[in-house]
Amino acid sequence: MKTQNIYRHMAEKVPEMSKAYKKIAHYILENTTVVPFLNVAALAKKAGVSEATVVRFAVFLGYSGYPEMQTHMRNSIQKQLTTTDRLKMTADVYNDQEQWFYNIFNDDIENIKSTIDQVDIEKFYQAVHMLETAKNIYIAANRSAAALGIFLQYYLHIILGKSEIVRSVENLSEQLYNLGEKDVVIGISFPRYTNSTIQTLAFAREKGAKTICITDSLLSPLIPHADIALTASSQMPSFIDSFTAPLSLINALIISVGKERMDEARARLEQMEATWDRFNVFYLKGDQG
Repeated sequence: MKTQNIYRHMAEKVPEMSKAYKKIAHYILENTTVVPFLNVAALAKKAGVSEATVVRFAVFLGYSGYPEMQTHMRNSIQKQLTTTDRLKMTADVYNDQEQWFYNIFNDDIENIKSTIDQVDIEKFYQAVHMLETAKNIYIAANRSAAALGIFLQYYLHIILGKSEIVRSVENLSEQLYNLGEKDVVIGISFPRYTNSTIQTLAFAREKGAKTICITDSLLSPLIPHADIALTASSQMPSFIDSFTAPLSLINALIISVGKERMDEARARLEQMEATWDRFNVFYLKGDQG
């Protein structure tokens, strides 16, 4: 049922639907490239039904709720959507001159709520333990996700002193040739997923290293190559990726690792503060120039 194309499944179920469900189905089937990026409230408004009806509609189709149905809709179209398609979608969705600015913030709020709802806290703490006991940590994050990778690497290096970015597939042989079971490789990627990140994680798994992925859903192509998968919602009907929720997840990961290695982190930071003072790294009131 759910494994087949969601839109075909939806169309086949139309004869069994109530009047309200048909309104939702018709709107979705007529706007397949836009709806996967709408939250419950937005879809309900556009279909002319209540938010509760949208949630019940998802359950009627066999999903646990709207987030799962939305994930399946996104995965049905993500390979078809180019950046140009997403640019056009931005204009279609954010077309309300009065509301579009606020809708962007509301979409990010929904992403954070969705991430909190779907987090596997046991897996999260397993990832924390894996990082704080790792011999070396390597982070693969490319294209727009590189910003997340750099942020994570910066703070893990401050806390643990043993993390680095895998810059490209071409550098794999130089950086990861001696990977072992005590090393951890983190892959970060969101739709449209980058092949280089997937290949890096797959290579790390082959070498026997522990692997963690930070991605958008359990349908992500990174999942088969990860010992631990951490998911965060990145949905936004725009040509850019929304990394508000993924960054919040990474913040939680960094803080948790820091709490576990508090004494080591404190000693390292004290040494760094002395170096920062020596080279006058930070602005102080009264500085000239």
